[in-house]
Amino acid sequence: MQVLASIPSPTRSVWHLGPLPIRAYALCIVLGILVAVWLTTRRFAARGGNPDHVWDVGGWAIVLGIIGGRLYHVVTDPELYFEKGRHPLDAFKIWDGGLGVWGAIALGGVGAWIGCRRRGIKLAVFADAAIPGVVFAQGIGRWGNWFNNELYGGPTSLPWGLQIHCLNIDVGHAQAGGQASGGEMCRAGATTLAHLYQPTFLYESLWDVALGVALILLDRRLRLGRGNVLALYAMGYTAGRSWIEALRIDHANQFLGVRLNDWTCLVVFLLALAWFLTHGGFRAQRERSAYRAEDGAADAADAAPPTEQVSTDG
Repeated sequence: MQVLASIPSPTRSVWHLGPLPIRAYALCIVLGILVAVWLTTRRFAARGGNPDHVWDVGGWAIVLGIIGGRLYHVVTDPELYFEKGRHPLDAFKIWDGGLGVWGAIALGGVGAWIGCRRRGIKLAVFADAAIPGVVFAQGIGRWGNWFNNELYGGPTSLPWGLQIHCLNIDVGHAQAGGQASGGEMCRAGATTLAHLYQPTFLYESLWDVALGVALILLDRRLRLGRGNVLALYAMGYTAGRSWIEALRIDHANQFLGVRLNDWTCLVVFLLALAWFLTHGGFRAQRERSAYRAEDGAADAADAAPPTEQVSTDG
């Protein structure tokens, strides 16, 4: 069967400005972060928060999120760095790709908690404001995998099959007769694999964007609160990630014959569902204030007895 069309992949993922390497993967991550912060600023202000505080919280979340994403990747795929013939110091080469979303969310959440504590912000309010931007950032970040020619699915004859180059991630360009990220070898003299593959990076990117739009529309209509926008994200993302994960053929450790990421998806989905059901579900209203101190002052004012009006007339 002749393939009518295909999705090309870049032959280069690194450009040099003198001695400075500019990596497409890093650019996608940075662009995603900027979009996330911009959208979070608008959504946090709509909840009564100070937009300037978003960067204060975001700084902690971004730094710890990147560290957590890398740790999750290295811990779940240690053989890529610590087996015989591998280079352990490569575990620090975050610019080569390899950020586990679950580690990024976990430690990023810790960073957000630290930032919120320092500013007196309710973590649930900030999380509900931030999560649509976060999922958009994930969708943008997936294009870094496209530049790196990695994380693709199995061979396909679909019109949107993805062309894969044997990209040398260290030098940042395709090499004839090299090895693709999935372990397949290019033919002698060729820089691309013989088949086309499922563009799982694209599936996940589109899923993330659709999920982000759905969260914004639901939140706008129902004015959700109590962390339930975050819970809906967790359920929606894991549902999509599960079927996308089933298409991927890249190396992944397994437990009981199932990829570790699928087990993580299951656990996260169930935890998010439990949170959603026990915190009001779709009826959970937004918090009265984004700040703990303001809510305490409002509660005290509501509880205080009315003061008597003293007449000043003679």
